[in-house]
Amino acid sequence: MRLTVNAQEHEVVVQGHETLLAVLREQLELTGTKLGCARGECGACTVLVNGRAAYSCLTLAAGCASHSITTVEGLAAGQSLHALQRAFIEHDALQCGYCTPGQLMAAVALLARHPAPSVDEIRDGMSGNLCRCGAYPKIVRAVQAAAVAMRADSSLDGVR
Repeated sequence: MRLTVNAQEHEVVVQGHETLLAVLREQLELTGTKLGCARGECGACTVLVNGRAAYSCLTLAAGCASHSITTVEGLAAGQSLHALQRAFIEHDALQCGYCTPGQLMAAVALLARHPAPSVDEIRDGMSGNLCRCGAYPKIVRAVQAAAVAMRADSSLDGVR
């Protein structure tokens, strides 16, 4: 089957029971997406499917043939980091880094739905992603900063 991941088409062989996470990691060697709990409880495996956050450990790869999938590897534009990636670094919103890819993908989906979220909306939008290191306050600050930066960048689009 064909899978569109990070705007590139890939030919993959998929068993009916294989998860999107397994295909991303094992066949496409996109290892940024992490296996955490394998139950959809931790969010380490979060990717975007048609722009919406999805737990790739619970998503069957066979059902993704006509969908656009974005992984953490697809956020940066060449050498230019996504605003959320920059904000996570600037606000030290990671410690061990294991949950960071899933946190980033959940935050991208959140900001697509709510470009100017309140702190409560950020907490709610990120509630499906766990951080064992407890970097939650820094993650909230990073998402807030990225939201401001992304709104500023989009307001310049008409000027360029």
